[in-house]
Amino acid sequence: VLEALSRRRTSTLSLLVGETGLPRPTVVRLLHTLAALGYAQRISRDQGWRLTDRVLGLSESIRFVDHLVDAAMPHMSRFTADHGWPLYLATLSSGAITIRHSTAPESPMAFEAAGLNTRRSVLVSALGRVWLAFSGPEERRAILRDSEAAAALGNRTPAAFEEMLARIRRDGWAFTARTRSRIHGMAVPIRSSGRMLGSLSMRFPHSAMSEPEAASRFGPRLRRVAHDIAGDVVATHEPRR
Repeated sequence: VLEALSRRRTSTLSLLVGETGLPRPTVVRLLHTLAALGYAQRISRDQGWRLTDRVLGLSESIRFVDHLVDAAMPHMSRFTADHGWPLYLATLSSGAITIRHSTAPESPMAFEAAGLNTRRSVLVSALGRVWLAFSGPEERRAILRDSEAAAALGNRTPAAFEEMLARIRRDGWAFTARTRSRIHGMAVPIRSSGRMLGSLSMRFPHSAMSEPEAASRFGPRLRRVAHDIAGDVVATHEPRR
């Protein structure tokens, strides 16, 4: 219904029924719901309905992702130029971690494609694990209600799961869950005022270094990059929530 309303200045009920293929009572109910929420307005019987400017707020999260990528790109490129390893920037989207930017094309030590817009498990990927650990309790519960995350949690006891998250918070970074992949990841949170803005990971082969070696050599460096990204984001575009 929103898409149909967005195609023209005003739309009659009959036109909306025809374009959406929904039953007339359903369209009426949805229009009244949108009006009650402030997203649509009835103009007249002849002109029908139109969208209000409140719908512009629905794109705020998309604009913020673009801004986050813009802020992160120079810092990520500098790290890859200095240390060689590729970095991946991600945000949470519909219960999964989504890759928004990567320096894999710039890295002489990249063994994977950039993977832009690919989705990764919040419980398996380092990017997702660090998001869970550093997000607030309410957000974490909402993420874990997602069917994909709930299925991945399996038979892990709540105590063991909470201990894993507590360890990640103590360390300041998370590692990818053990899988058959030869590529490993270490991720840190990008945060502002206790709120997650994104997560940042470095990807490397298991054979290149152990987790303690990666943490010692690159953990503090990754945290500084994340801190600088967050500072640039907040300085110019504090996201509205």
